Amino acid sequence: MAVYLCHQQPDLYEHDAVVVDAAPGRVLLDRSAFHPGGGGQVSDTGWIEHAGGVVAVTGVEVEHADGGGDGDRHWHLLADEVELSGPVVVRVDADRRSLVAQLHTDSHILNAFVFERFPGTLVTGAQINADGTGRMDFDLSDVDNDVLRGLDADVNAVIARQLAVTSVYVDATEASTTAGLVRSLSVAPPPTPDGRLRLIDIEGIDRQACGGTHLSNTGQSGTFRITKVENKGKRNRRLRFQLDR
Repeated sequence: MAVYLCHQQPDLYEHDAVVVDAAPGRVLLDRSAFHPGGGGQVSDTGWIEHAGGVVAVTGVEVEHADGGGDGDRHWHLLADEVELSGPVVVRVDADRRSLVAQLHTDSHILNAFVFERFPGTLVTGAQINADGTGRMDFDLSDVDNDVLRGLDADVNAVIARQLAVTSVYVDATEASTTAGLVRSLSVAPPPTPDGRLRLIDIEGIDRQACGGTHLSNTGQSGTFRITKVENKGKRNRRLRFQLDR
């Protein structure tokens, strides 16, 4: 798991950068506040202002280095087949980032309640979209779907409490021996190159590994609503949800 600029400065939406490599329709920058996506979360989008004008960034494609981590190259995909060079100004779409961060933070709260009420339940899949919708799949079998549908009331109660959301780094070995910090059935977030794991801590509610973008306070989220609960196999429940803005 790389330590992204958007992790270090989550409110940075505009900054200078220099092109270090380019091809028509894609560019590699010396620094970028764009989140590349991953773990079910879509990447940031936005714009790059260059000597010839402004071009939209439609997404980020990660070219993984051997061993991953800080050696990865994050190619910014451009809406036009231009080939950039020199200094540029990077602008992240702050509205899109906010929407994804709201939904991702809310999904952690939802996960916390499922993990508490059905001890040991792991996540089997997740998707956070830029349109304010998402889903989480849980390794659940004998459970009343109406109970799961009612969890949005608990999530909204946490939103109303305006709890702090922070990120911390712990030694990956500590994380592997502490129950509940990694809750994915099949995929665990990789450590940073120096052997640490990023945790998202929602005050008194949830603490687990994650490399995504989040709010700094639960009160920044809109109203959360579970729209559908589906049975996806004998041991899988899919909860679909959205933000009501």
